[in-house]
Amino acid sequence: MAWICLLGAGIFEMVWVVAMKYAEGFTKIVPSVIMIIGMIFSVGLLGLAVKTIPLGTGYAIWTGIGAVGAVTYGMIFFGEPVTVLRLTFVAMIIVGLVGLKLVSAP
Repeated sequence: MAWICLLGAGIFEMVWVVAMKYAEGFTKIVPSVIMIIGMIFSVGLLGLAVKTIPLGTGYAIWTGIGAVGAVTYGMIFFGEPVTVLRLTFVAMIIVGLVGLKLVSAP
């Protein structure tokens, strides 16, 4: 269950990071509200997950999911560059996340 909470926390991490872009410095209310709600759910689920998962592992995976999601979203929807090096580094993050999961307890 802790890993499901951590996955959910990572997904909400992506939600609030993307909403932050759309909020344009808190000048747009709906994306700003989505961002704040996403933050609350993200941190709340992370808190539940690290009751069981080691803190360092949980935090690294949480931020990694958010980072990979934000980079991917940016490339698809914001026209950010899609280069071999960017994709390689995103793949390295994913390998690191999987590795942390494989060597972690529960």
